[in-house]
Amino acid sequence: MSRRRMTPLLALLPILLSCSSPPEYQIVLKGGTVYDGSGNAPFVGDLAIDGDTIAAVLGYGTDGGDQGLRGITEIDVSGMAVSPGFINMLSWANESLLEDGRGESDLVQGVTLVVMGEGWSMGPLNNAMKAEMLEDQGDIQFDVAWTSFGGYLDHLVERGVSPNVASFVGATTVRIHELGYEDRAPTPEELDRMKALVRAAMEEGAVGLGTSLIYAPAFYADTEELIALASAAGEYGGMYISHMRSEGNAIMTAVEELITIAREAGVAAEIYHLKAAGQDNWPRLDDVIRKVESARAEGLRITADMYTYTAGATGLDAAMPPWVQEGGDQAWIARLQDPAIRRQVIREMRTPTDEWESLYLAAGSAENVLLVGFRADELKPLTGKTLAEVASERGVTPEDAAVDLLIANGADVSTVYFLMSEENVRKKIALPWISFGSDAEALSPEGVFLESNPHPRAYGNFARLLGRYVRDEGVIPLEEAVRKLTSQPAANLGLRGRGSLEPGFYADVVVFDPETVRDEATFAEPHRLAEGVAHVFVNGTHTVRDGAHTGALAGRVVRGPGWTGN
Repeated sequence: MSRRRMTPLLALLPILLSCSSPPEYQIVLKGGTVYDGSGNAPFVGDLAIDGDTIAAVLGYGTDGGDQGLRGITEIDVSGMAVSPGFINMLSWANESLLEDGRGESDLVQGVTLVVMGEGWSMGPLNNAMKAEMLEDQGDIQFDVAWTSFGGYLDHLVERGVSPNVASFVGATTVRIHELGYEDRAPTPEELDRMKALVRAAMEEGAVGLGTSLIYAPAFYADTEELIALASAAGEYGGMYISHMRSEGNAIMTAVEELITIAREAGVAAEIYHLKAAGQDNWPRLDDVIRKVESARAEGLRITADMYTYTAGATGLDAAMPPWVQEGGDQAWIARLQDPAIRRQVIREMRTPTDEWESLYLAAGSAENVLLVGFRADELKPLTGKTLAEVASERGVTPEDAAVDLLIANGADVSTVYFLMSEENVRKKIALPWISFGSDAEALSPEGVFLESNPHPRAYGNFARLLGRYVRDEGVIPLEEAVRKLTSQPAANLGLRGRGSLEPGFYADVVVFDPETVRDEATFAEPHRLAEGVAHVFVNGTHTVRDGAHTGALAGRVVRGPGWTGN
């Protein structure tokens, strides 16, 4: 694990010359420009892989006379960047990997580890939750063959997945396990059971506790409940990560809550998809940055991640007050069918407030609300239309159209909201404590996935960073971008043996062309794979070759610091 990188060559030349033949490795990537994940300047050299680990990294000498490392298989990657595999800090591959374990949209961008668990995780489950998971399935159908948090991750790998997988345990999932969808505080006994569930998940490999506080029933949890659960995760070295209670009108209060949880629980904390949502709130990003950097100066470990777009994606639930959603989807839809409640909901949808997060109002207009996924077959022709277009076609207000669509769909409607400024996107990318997450599924441009339109970040988030913002606009240098995609998130998660190109580390390796890497997906045509990544190795297995997925399923569960297994 700790063998030194063999660079520069001149220091090793006498040793190499004394050998009758150079060592032979299984695979050698020859002549690439190595970005080792540290953020340091790159160097030209070779990288060797044996089994599932990096066996050697050799920088070439300045005299140009080095023959480098020798391998049974040698791949010429001259002119290409060689880096650690990218870590997707916010993935919604929970169900998509059950449908297609290749995770192609992520893999062909260089992602070798997807991290799930934004508020919801796929365990722990009770019998009622299992039944609900089976009943609420949309286009993707699957059996629920697990109960525990760790059981789901093991199930994924047993079925076969291309990327490595990790997850936070969802505070929402833990709350539903004990309280269902009720809007109340847990009793002391219920809270003790919730903490026990968090501890069990940490021992099964969770990397920490995740929350998503704008959504019901997570919205119903108070700060003290979250401190208690985060403290349980912290007993095992886990971190706290949050879709904060607000990214808009009440963003400063939300940041203060996250910092309070980190301080009181004694844990590191990360802000999911950092943003200032809504044009009136765009200037507040500077205040958020100052607040976070003040906390970091205090010694708190506060970080954030982001996606590289000015639009977010969630559902129409983020357009409606949380009180109407209490009890789950069926109770929510039943309430919307009551004329008096419907009128009240529509009034609140139109009324600016700091009491709950309205992405509908943050978007500014129904023209900025794009409908991208429906469960009901009769609604699928509306995919790709704005809420304004649907309302106009039906001769109703946008708010009425939203209510009608939810009722007809029998569940939430997948929605894109245009919320952020391009200037703020660049500003966030430049922050040294930012990592990156797609906030999307891992997909392929085929089959059941074509039944809906994802946000293009599913296919383009990481390539867009490297192409548009690094190469074309020079927001940060490439070595810094690689650091933010690799060693930084690995360190934040407490992972060992991942995120750097060091001998003894797992051979999660990406080879890409800095001159051609780019995103191809758009909001109009989102199912388009990124370009410019030539090779990806996952645990030493060649998973993308010459830009195409090989079909290899070598992904593993990456466990957090509290794992008690072997």
